[in-house]
Amino acid sequence: MKKAMTLIAALALMMTTFASVQATTLNCSVVKVEGTMVTMDCGDKAADLTTGAKVKVKTEKAKTAIEGC
Repeated sequence: MKKAMTLIAALALMMTTFASVQATTLNCSVVKVEGTMVTMDCGDKAADLTTGAKVKVKTEKAKTAIEGC
């Protein structure tokens, strides 16, 4: 019985840890930039963000053409 309770407790801990570590991926577009303030439109997914949350932003990379000889 103790082994079963220990297993259940360990699984519950893993599930709560896993849920809190998952990152949300949003596709947003920049609406305006004023100095150091950036306003973005994330559509319906904006509700997933909270005030003060840290956000990682990736910019689009410019594609360069490779010319042959």
